[in-house]
Amino acid sequence: MHVFEGLEQRIQFMVLEVAKQVDETLRVLISPDEANIEKVTSRDDYIDNFKSVIENACFSRLHGQSHLDKAGIDFIRAVNIISNNLERISDFSVDIARQVQYLSDQRFLDQFEYRPFFRQILGALDIVVRALFHRDLSLALRICRAEFILDKLYKHNFDKIITSLQTGRETHNLITTLFIFRYLERMGDSLLNIGEAVIFSVVGEKLKINQYQALRESLDSLGVDLPLREVDFESIWGTRSGCRIGKVSGDNKGSSTGVIFKEGKHKKIFQEKINIHEWETILPGLTPKVFGFQESRENASILLEFLTGCTFQEIVFNEDKEFFEDAFFLVQETAAMIWQKTLKPRPVPCTFIAQLSKRIEDVFVTHPEFNTPQIQFCNLMIPSTSELLEQLQQVEQEVMAPFTVFIHGDYNSNNIIYNQKEQRIHYIDVHRSAHGDYVQDVSVFLVSNFRLPIFDRIVRCKLNQVSLHYLHFARQFAQEFRDTTFEIRLALGLIRSFITSTRFELNEEFAASMFVRGVYLMELVLGHRGHPWETFRLPDQILRYRYY
Repeated sequence: MHVFEGLEQRIQFMVLEVAKQVDETLRVLISPDEANIEKVTSRDDYIDNFKSVIENACFSRLHGQSHLDKAGIDFIRAVNIISNNLERISDFSVDIARQVQYLSDQRFLDQFEYRPFFRQILGALDIVVRALFHRDLSLALRICRAEFILDKLYKHNFDKIITSLQTGRETHNLITTLFIFRYLERMGDSLLNIGEAVIFSVVGEKLKINQYQALRESLDSLGVDLPLREVDFESIWGTRSGCRIGKVSGDNKGSSTGVIFKEGKHKKIFQEKINIHEWETILPGLTPKVFGFQESRENASILLEFLTGCTFQEIVFNEDKEFFEDAFFLVQETAAMIWQKTLKPRPVPCTFIAQLSKRIEDVFVTHPEFNTPQIQFCNLMIPSTSELLEQLQQVEQEVMAPFTVFIHGDYNSNNIIYNQKEQRIHYIDVHRSAHGDYVQDVSVFLVSNFRLPIFDRIVRCKLNQVSLHYLHFARQFAQEFRDTTFEIRLALGLIRSFITSTRFELNEEFAASMFVRGVYLMELVLGHRGHPWETFRLPDQILRYRYY
């Protein structure tokens, strides 16, 4: 038996039944008698059963077919998403039919435009099966566009209802009518999910319609004439920033390396474009080239050069000692070169604790036990976590960085790429780059290595080695350029990075290890008050993690 045998027929029958139910719902609004309402509500259980049958068929194929490739799995997942959303449309039909019973005047709806909603919904349902089984992206887009049109129709009727409510008349009927239009608008949301599921089954990645359009426009701007179904989109680099990042490959002018597609909030993507240009003037080739940029009101997308090589995080796990040492040497040399080239002798205040204060609530949500209250032990008063932060903010106001450099801004080890063939370092994800305190990058890099939840003895020793060597390198730079407050600023930066990193770590013991380090440094810094900050010394062992 073919793996997809029966699925097309079942989904086709379900679409037909849902379309019949939507059509019956229109009849209810035109002629709201009990017989028409009963037709809508009685069909609901039948459609629910269809959904269950399709869902069972999808899961049985996923679990029972060991030879399924990714395309087959994606198709089955799409079918399951579509059946679930068809069932939701059925539920909304029932909700509308039941709302009609609350109208005191059954002809009240005639003053509103509800028929265009049904034309859009039924038109979209009519092409679902063809879009899915013919892998037709143009039909998928038509399904998605129905949601946009339904939103506009809803807005028009919503405004009309709100204006009528201000008169104080027919409030009961107006509110009931608003509920009916709201359910019709939610059918559009389900149609959007169906259209995006079809796109997923073709492209192989879950792209929202705005992401799909941004990718299509970006490829067009680059001169890619291939249909998107012939372009391979592969998700890469996990991100906590809300951006969608993926590698796009295809027969583009003979290139097999592909480009990077990145889509997200306009401000963030636009800033990355500006920063890449700035980096290019500082050190050409350090960051990827920009091949295309598209923007809309809220979002933007960018096509970037795909940089070959390994992230430094991956290199730490490589057993080739020479490979690791070459990469680590270039990481430090590149940083030193950039700092020296962009150094500007203008003092800037510290902002590490201010940054931490903005994120501390997220830390407490993940680890509420870290939000310790004030405790009195005999005559000793132990401050709460919040009180420690308040005291540190006062300390931070007393400390200045003597100069600025152009920093990466998010200098995690997985944002640094080493190209062994070309013997050079690249930076990626540079939307936070700016002129600032180089200690920001130092502290982020140190903790990005520490916070890796790897407890293998050999790898952990290498991570400790990286942290201590990089600390020594940064200290040498500070001494060379007479940065006398380097140690205290680094302590504040590590407090920030250790504690904020715990919000991404669910291993309680490991998260506590980072949090305790942050608290220890807090108390160490506060205990140094009254002495010159230039005499503060960061203990090296704070960066050494012993799991064994």
